[in-house]
Amino acid sequence: MNRRHFLTAAAVGSAAALAGCNKEQTTTASSACQPAEVIKWKMVTTWPKNFPGLGTGAENLAKLIHEMSGGRIEVKVYAAGELVPALEVFDAVARGTAQIGHGGAYYWKAKHEATQFFTSVPFGFTAQEMNAWLFYGDGLALWQEVYAPFGLVPMPCGNTGVQMAGWFNREINSLADLKGLKMRIPGLGGEVLRRAGGTPVNLPGGELFTALQSGTIDATEWVGPYNDLAFGLYKAARYYYTPGWHEPGSTMEAIFNKQALESLPKDLQSIVLNACKVVNADMLAEFMARNHQALETLKREHGVQVRTLPDDVIAELKKLSAEVLAEVAQHDPLTKKVYDSFIAFRDKVKPWTEVSEVAFLKARG
Repeated sequence: MNRRHFLTAAAVGSAAALAGCNKEQTTTASSACQPAEVIKWKMVTTWPKNFPGLGTGAENLAKLIHEMSGGRIEVKVYAAGELVPALEVFDAVARGTAQIGHGGAYYWKAKHEATQFFTSVPFGFTAQEMNAWLFYGDGLALWQEVYAPFGLVPMPCGNTGVQMAGWFNREINSLADLKGLKMRIPGLGGEVLRRAGGTPVNLPGGELFTALQSGTIDATEWVGPYNDLAFGLYKAARYYYTPGWHEPGSTMEAIFNKQALESLPKDLQSIVLNACKVVNADMLAEFMARNHQALETLKREHGVQVRTLPDDVIAELKKLSAEVLAEVAQHDPLTKKVYDSFIAFRDKVKPWTEVSEVAFLKARG
């Protein structure tokens, strides 16, 4: 009887202990499942709201950060003009008005000359070459060095691929036709146009149609058929020129307020930065898929005339581009450092591009 009583007591004790253990585990699991405090960020962009490719790329970044973080970070996107004007994104993120900005680095030329190298350089890198320099050369490290004094951290976050030369209200048959041409063209390409006798104008995308239609400008570059069709630029200019000598592979950027980024736990920092890499690849794929569709629409439904810039015009623009780059490089030691890296990587990667992609495209015809 004593033995039976002992075994019964032991069984009851074990069951109680097991129940207690299960209760403890359940409580712990329940605590672990409790949602952490949600971090709420703002993103300001240089793009019109939900603008195809560029604007939706910013929205895609916000969505990915939210999903990849398991809802721990919410990002509210503000289009150009909703919280700050398009060309004040850099300053807004630097002062902490927003934690993220989305745009193009060459818009911030006034902040530092070297910023222009991180969007696109005339006769410079294709999208593939640009990504190679940024991620497997020292491009990204240099970009971060340029932005560091402003309390900002940049990341590649999209690419349009090769762009078009732009929309013109006059034919370009010779170098003389560039003289006095008022054209919206930012960055280094704008300075090249100035050397060729034109007048570069820097306007945000939302103002292009009105400026072109009213005659405030004679020509504008924007992106390519996908975005240009969305803006209706074919209604304001007759001639659509190729190739996009000024922007052969334009990188879009996400810029982060450094203090805000570094305040995140390490896992969330990794999520945020890797979300940028996803958008970087996705945007390039989207532009490749959409541009050819839009080009057919422009030609067949709207009668757009696609022209090719004359060889002598391209040759002169290429010569002027080399001169502009060399002069900009002398602006300060950091810009020279970026320039030297850019040119060295271009010289190294060019032979492979020639025997791979260029050779194949010639063979394909």
